[in-house]
Amino acid sequence: MQLELLNEQGQATSKVDAPDTLFARDYNEALVHQVVVAYQANARQGTRAQLTRAEVRHSTKKPFRQKGTGNARAGMTSSPLWRGGGRIFPNKPDENFSHKLNKKMYRAGMAAILSQLAREGRLAVVDSISIEAPKTKLLATKLKAMGLNHVMVISDQVDDNLLLASRNLPNVLVVEPRYVDPLSLVFYKKVLVTKAAIEQLKEMLA
Repeated sequence: MQLELLNEQGQATSKVDAPDTLFARDYNEALVHQVVVAYQANARQGTRAQLTRAEVRHSTKKPFRQKGTGNARAGMTSSPLWRGGGRIFPNKPDENFSHKLNKKMYRAGMAAILSQLAREGRLAVVDSISIEAPKTKLLATKLKAMGLNHVMVISDQVDDNLLLASRNLPNVLVVEPRYVDPLSLVFYKKVLVTKAAIEQLKEMLA
């Protein structure tokens, strides 16, 4: 598999050989969906909490007499049927949202996403990417010159300059290969990878 090598003006100057195991896989939609959903589910925190009928603030006094009112029988205002009553099956902080995903499935799913990005022309390669100072304007100007405004940059080394400069750009994400996730790959319109990062991705996923 060959990928486009871009210069600093965003023009394809040549082609770069890339491993077929990573960039020429068949697209498995069901597997990619499972990988993305599992990533989102495993990122969830079980912090929401609702109250049972024993935990809501209520009186134990019977609201009204048993017979003669025309209403249904009621013993406490904490009943789940009443407004302000407890929940029957409440959400609790110890709720577990995690999905199990085998390593082999995760690697195959990530390779399928990268391969599809390459086929769609949404993935390109650069020799390296760096800036002289931690200035957002410098990085924004560099990416604008390359015609990139909604991009995920995968660099083999992310120094302080690059990290600090990218933080204020809402549509730019700069990460090292070990922090690449399936959701970001699918989300960003363009993915820019350095040559050295391809080798690291190959070791991790191929």
